[in-house]
Amino acid sequence: QVQLVESGGGLVQPGGSLRLSCAASGFTLDYYGIGWFRQAPGKEREGVSCISSIAGTSYADSVKGRFTISRDNAKNTVSLQMNSLKPEDTAVYYCAADSRKLVGCSYSKSAYDYWGQGTQVTVSS
Repeated sequence: QVQLVESGGGLVQPGGSLRLSCAASGFTLDYYGIGWFRQAPGKEREGVSCISSIAGTSYADSVKGRFTISRDNAKNTVSLQMNSLKPEDTAVYYCAADSRKLVGCSYSKSAYDYWGQGTQVTVSS
């Protein structure tokens, strides 16, 4: 069964850090481009960061310099390290897998074949 599961969300104060993890079962993540998306209440789901199957990375302007995406092929996971968190980072965070073999990666939701169920991140004092 193909499945993506996010973990690591929670409640953190402004300026704090969280590390999200996206774990796969039923397939090998290192052959896929992985995207992290987030959706705040009443807003569209937006791309936050992605890493291609050939290890190119991208970050949304709103998180550049604060978030870092990385792979751990031995654990079949992709992580999103989030530092200097702000209240506007509050959202449900989703990871998704793209089977295309590309140097770059995409924030187009339709490009992704598999999605996780999401993990809540709340930044509040």
